[in-house]
Order: sequence, then C-alpha cells, then structure tokens
Amino acid sequence: MSEQAVMDDDAGLVALSQKGDLVAFEQLVKKHQKRMFNIAFRIAGDHDDASEIMQDAFVAAFRNIGKFRGASRFTTWLTTITINQARNRLKQVRSRRSHEVNSLDDPIETGDGRVYADPPSKAASILDELEQRDLRKKVQDCIRALDPDFREVIVLRDLQEFSYDEIGVMLSVAAGTVKSRLFRARDSVKECLKRAFGGASGILLKG
Repeated sequence: MSEQAVMDDDAGLVALSQKGDLVAFEQLVKKHQKRMFNIAFRIAGDHDDASEIMQDAFVAAFRNIGKFRGASRFTTWLTTITINQARNRLKQVRSRRSHEVNSLDDPIETGDGRVYADPPSKAASILDELEQRDLRKKVQDCIRALDPDFREVIVLRDLQEFSYDEIGVMLSVAAGTVKSRLFRARDSVKECLKRAFGGASGILLKG
C-alpha cells in the first residue's frame, strides 16, 4: 500500500491549500477547529491556553502544508501538530510557574479583575446534588492530573477515538506503547474517580 493510498476526506481541500488556496484552508480550519480545541483543552486543561494552542497549530499547519505528503490522514497530521503545540505550551507554563511563589489562597489576576480562591463546598450530601457537568469536570481534573505521556493517549483514544496506529504516528511510539500507556492512564483515572466519589467512580472507560 503506497503512502498516497491513504483514504482522506480532506484530500481535495488539502490539495487546493497546497496550491495557495486560502479559502480551501479556511474550510479545513472550520471543519477541524472544534476538535483541535477539544484536544488542546483536554491536554492543557485551560481554555485560554487551548485557544492559543489551536491557533498556533493552524498557523503551523498552514506554513507546513506543502510538506504534507498524505502518508496519514490530514486529521492525524494536524493532531500531531496540535499535540506538539500543547507540549510546548505546557513547558512554558511549568517554566513560568517555577518562577512564581504564590499561596494557593492568593487572588488570581484576570482580564476582568481579581478572582479569589473558591473553597471546597462543605455540603454534607454533595453526591445527591452532583450533576453531569460536575462529573465531567471531575473526569477532566483526573485526566489533568496524569503525566503528559499518559494524558495524551487517553485523550486521543478514549475522547477522540483515534486508532492505536494513528496515535502511534502522532506520538512517534509503537502501538504497543500506546496500549501500555493507555492501560495505566485508565487505571489512574479510575482510581482518581474512586477517591473523589468515596470508592465507586461510576465511570466505565472504553476497553
């Protein structure tokens, strides 16, 4: 099977984009921006960071689309770029935080002013009031607590449903390594949810 034999619904738009067709590339952006944002957000864990990651990823994709040879789907190639941008962003955040000495209770400066820490709820029956959005937030918190290598595979497999082979291409690792990391990531998330919900997570991650 040749590299050019990869089936890709984006092939026509990619070909036009490689010829300098800005309208075609804008269509690719519109088609994939939501998915790329979701991937960036799940990995970075911050809305503003995810927005910048997504924008940087599309800029990089536009600049390098002439190098895309169709050895994989365009989505796979674009996701690889997004992951690399997310990694770079996380490094910048860690570097910045390492030079900051703030109390966890210090107010956070935002564009709208100062936001103060929100202490944990003291409600006795929090499980009775837990709504689906709270559950999703806890799952995101547990994913965010993973090391980046494990966070990436669980986001790409369980949330974005890429194949093991595609993930291997994106992360430059063997499919077996993807499966191994995924097993450990799922196990860590399940344990995190059990701790959060008193021994029963109520979550079944994909097999």
